[in-house]
Amino acid sequence: MRLQTDPTVIYGMGERYNGKLSRADLETPTAYNTYTITGLPPGCDSYAGADSLKAAAHPAKTPYLYFVADGKGGHTFNTNLASHNKSVQDYLKVLKEKNAQ
Repeated sequence: MRLQTDPTVIYGMGERYNGKLSRADLETPTAYNTYTITGLPPGCDSYAGADSLKAAAHPAKTPYLYFVADGKGGHTFNTNLASHNKSVQDYLKVLKEKNAQ
């Protein structure tokens, strides 16, 4: 299973990142692009704060495997890929509506 997280893609893009990600960005191989590599990137893509380190060392027990922004300042968590993909579509719809305003 690939990690498939956007922040790793953004980190791998470096100065080419303009604030938006395209499908081409997700498909462009870099050492940090977790959509194209299996496993973890070769190093950190940011520095974690104390709360992040504590959460990683003592994760909450949940059934969730997937998360995506909800477009309203929060996140949606899912236990399976089908539900996650629907949440992604919901996010894209909210994003499209925001961009139309």
